[in-house]
Amino acid sequence: MAEFPGKGKVAVLKTSPETILHDTREVMRLAGYQDALPKDKDTLLKINISWDTWYPACSSAPWQIEAVIQELQEAGYPRVIAAHNDTVVVDARDGEYNNKHSYVTEKYKLENWHLYEPQFRWVRYEPKEPLLVLDRVYPEGIYIPECFYGRNIIQLPTVKTHVFTTITGAMKNAFGGLLSQKRHWTHSVIHETVVDLLQIQQDIHTGLFAVMDGTFAGDGPGPRAMRWHEKDIVLASADQVSIDAISAKLQGFDPMSLDFIRLAHERGLGVGDPAQIEIVGYDIRDEPAWNFVQEDTFASKGQKLIYHGWLKGFEGFLLRTPLVPWSYAASHIYHNLYWYPFVGRRRVQEALQTKWGRLFASYGDGKVVMPGEDPEKIMALAAGGAAMTAGALFLGGLFALRGRRR
Repeated sequence: MAEFPGKGKVAVLKTSPETILHDTREVMRLAGYQDALPKDKDTLLKINISWDTWYPACSSAPWQIEAVIQELQEAGYPRVIAAHNDTVVVDARDGEYNNKHSYVTEKYKLENWHLYEPQFRWVRYEPKEPLLVLDRVYPEGIYIPECFYGRNIIQLPTVKTHVFTTITGAMKNAFGGLLSQKRHWTHSVIHETVVDLLQIQQDIHTGLFAVMDGTFAGDGPGPRAMRWHEKDIVLASADQVSIDAISAKLQGFDPMSLDFIRLAHERGLGVGDPAQIEIVGYDIRDEPAWNFVQEDTFASKGQKLIYHGWLKGFEGFLLRTPLVPWSYAASHIYHNLYWYPFVGRRRVQEALQTKWGRLFASYGDGKVVMPGEDPEKIMALAAGGAAMTAGALFLGGLFALRGRRR
């Protein structure tokens, strides 16, 4: 059973664009970050990039990163480092630019580590205590970044739902940083995986902390194809289980009904039962019900058939062989060529008219990158492609008919 300063304590504050930097720093203090993070150790900021384009609540907010950096630097933490992972469907270099993360990290002169680049060595992790699943998922060994050992880490998630874990937060934020690009192997046992990852974090890091941004929050088929909501809230805790539990409760879910929270609570890695969590700052009983719902996308429904449905017997064949790029292509086509142009772009444009959207746009050069073609162009290209295909079929049929007449 893990014991650490701040276990079972979560700080929560309501905020506004005018006070967000102050409030985020204050919520860190209320949660006792200096007790959790030794000041003589390097501190990694595990920035979340769930999409390489900006979408509200999807990835760490620039003000979230900025406030944490300000607080740590002014408190005398000697070395603060931004840490990024990569995925096969998200480009972290594009993501940190489009989400305005690089503007903030460059402003405060942070080292910027992209953990998938060749200068970072990944080493075999030897568990000190039995794990739930990872040693079986990776029988050849669990490999993690060597640079994580002996350093503090602060997880920087947002408040949102997730297609596989109902909600995603501090515990799931370690998923990208601690596992390689084979992390899709764990999706069928994702709840047990994030519990194992928390156990690993508590073993290798000198201190753990989380700052969660809920200025924008998202529900529906997260972490990308969500509906955004302005919720004007920030949370902080040294207990990743507790902060995820309070985030879940705010969203309208029973935390202990979520397997990853319940399992972590039962293993003593944190406190997941809201009745046992001390909340300081804002009294969340005054917060109107959010009534968030978790939904699936077309892509996630297909994945769940592989992980838990009638395609389960083909999981190894589909996801652990040279056929695996099909799933990456499917995700790219769905999110970037269909969902964003036809649904997401309009939602982003609407979000930019809100107070938090205007604050986001004000970072850096004041521009917001909305990649991809407009729906009209895609429809024109599709129509053109269909016309060319029809023309080719017509001509082919005509030539074939002439050939038969001869």
